[in-house]
Amino acid sequence: MAAVLNLTEPCSTGIGGDCFCLYYDAATKQVRGLNGSGRSASTLTMDRVRQAGIDGDKLPWQHAFTVTVPGAAAGWVDTIEKFGRLELKQVLQPAIEMALEGVPIHHVAAHSWKKQAAMLADASNPHGQSMLLDGKAPDEGQIMVMPELAATFEALAEHGKEGFYQGRVAEAIVDCVAQHGGCLSLEDLAAHVTTFDEPIAVTYDDVKLWEIPPNGQGLTALMALNIVKHLPLAGLEHNSTQYLHYVIEAVRLAFADTTWYIADPNVEHVPVEELLSEEYAKSRAALISADKALDGPARGSPFSSSDTVYFTVTDNDGNACSFINSNYMGFGTGLVPEGCGFTLQNRGANFMLQEGHPNCLGPNKRPYHTIIPAMVTNTADNSLYCSFGVMGGFMQPQGHIQVLLNMVQFGMNPQEALDAPRFCVGPGHEGAAGGVALEHGISEDVVKALATLGHDVSVLEGYNRAQFGRGQVIRQTMQAASDGNQRRVGASMHILRFIAIWLLSVGVECRVRSSWGWNCNWLLGYDRVE
Repeated sequence: MAAVLNLTEPCSTGIGGDCFCLYYDAATKQVRGLNGSGRSASTLTMDRVRQAGIDGDKLPWQHAFTVTVPGAAAGWVDTIEKFGRLELKQVLQPAIEMALEGVPIHHVAAHSWKKQAAMLADASNPHGQSMLLDGKAPDEGQIMVMPELAATFEALAEHGKEGFYQGRVAEAIVDCVAQHGGCLSLEDLAAHVTTFDEPIAVTYDDVKLWEIPPNGQGLTALMALNIVKHLPLAGLEHNSTQYLHYVIEAVRLAFADTTWYIADPNVEHVPVEELLSEEYAKSRAALISADKALDGPARGSPFSSSDTVYFTVTDNDGNACSFINSNYMGFGTGLVPEGCGFTLQNRGANFMLQEGHPNCLGPNKRPYHTIIPAMVTNTADNSLYCSFGVMGGFMQPQGHIQVLLNMVQFGMNPQEALDAPRFCVGPGHEGAAGGVALEHGISEDVVKALATLGHDVSVLEGYNRAQFGRGQVIRQTMQAASDGNQRRVGASMHILRFIAIWLLSVGVECRVRSSWGWNCNWLLGYDRVE
């Protein structure tokens, strides 16, 4: 599925980006994590950046220095080998065929593609033309044929990781980065490895929320949820002034900490245990006033005095996969290696150019990462409650707690939980500080009341609602059947053909419903209505 999303929505994701995965093993009732993020070039240093004339605290978003090793290809291979049942060739073959035959473009993807088409059409990026249609972004419904991307998928299918991290594709990546002032090397690509990380979690009510540990920002969602536990939400109406005020403040406090502490744990110590302690959550919750917004919350000390795509699937055995893949900002850098048909991510834009900062740019280092899958289990028996995710830069942990609270605190079903209007602290991809965007649908009275409390609020409508992210949820329940046996049940969902491609990787049988649709009656899945 991740491969097909590279065809249908390359303005959000692709093999030139990174991925993360949480996997729920129904047999053992354990959640396992995969970190498919890449590292910076081995020769990328602060001195090199300053000598290139780059000042300030951040790299320019489209500079080739922001290209970290694309981790998605290895992540796909390792996910299939570790958690799947089919061979890599079988999983990628539908994507290869679709790239050669062409796919129609959805109106949301067409809108985003058009906004970013200039970087693909730029004369300094000649191979960007392979991702345009007659030199322009495709319109809604137009068919995109991408033979160069098909060739990249074929190399991965035939040779595994070596087909991407060595040989033709690797050489094209290195040449492209070098031509635009970057320093990624063949050795950097060949040295890349996926890591299998122990997920981290906190409990809320009768469920446990699981996230990938740093360098991912799942820690932000867990910290915010921990703070929320110590706030008086009981009895508050959904999206009321007081409810939104409390949750917004919890999110702001969590980000104040994590934008400093989250870094590559193999390079810097990240105090996860301390940040997730109940004592620290209580101390942060105590900073929140019921009638006034915090004025630029600062990070605390947890120590004592001494554009992204997401999908989720389950199978007949109750296993679940929560998977996210991204270029970071739209097409990422927009740089397209010769003959490859994909853009290179700009994940390195999240590094800080600040000596002493845990997330300071450095060689062979993973940056603060925004993309995070989520999984929720029941505390009583460790059974699966739901597998879900929300897309959209720094919106993602905010979306996680809002959707989860919608289900757990307010009893919404997954569709209601996804469709409910959201808030977003900060501008989305550019960070998590500043004003609060509110989605159209939150009442005008609440908007005015939040402003009175001191929140800098704005209301977003139309395509601007993309800042709040899309999302998917699979929630499963066990129900008694007429024969007295317990069965895993859920509503069926009409889903696009590309979802079925991932299902094949875990051995799920699907049947055709229409020319571009599949019906899987066992699947309880929900996609946000836009």
